[in-house]
Amino acid sequence: MNSHTRKPTNLSLDAALLAEAKALKVNLSRAAEDGVRSAVSAAKSEQWKAENAAAIRSSNAYVEKNGLPLDRYRQF
Repeated sequence: MNSHTRKPTNLSLDAALLAEAKALKVNLSRAAEDGVRSAVSAAKSEQWKAENAAAIRSSNAYVEKNGLPLDRYRQF
């Protein structure tokens, strides 16, 4: 995956889920890392949307009022 330094971490997990994962030989460290990576990505996306909401609203309002700037050159 990546060559970043890993840090041991303690987690609390649902006991039944943990047992099932162990039975299926799921690599818990990798699975947890993938889950945290996905959660971080989703949080960053939501943060970006919130930080840029005013600009997005402004752009959408412009297009609603004036249409797309280069719409006359569209071939479809």
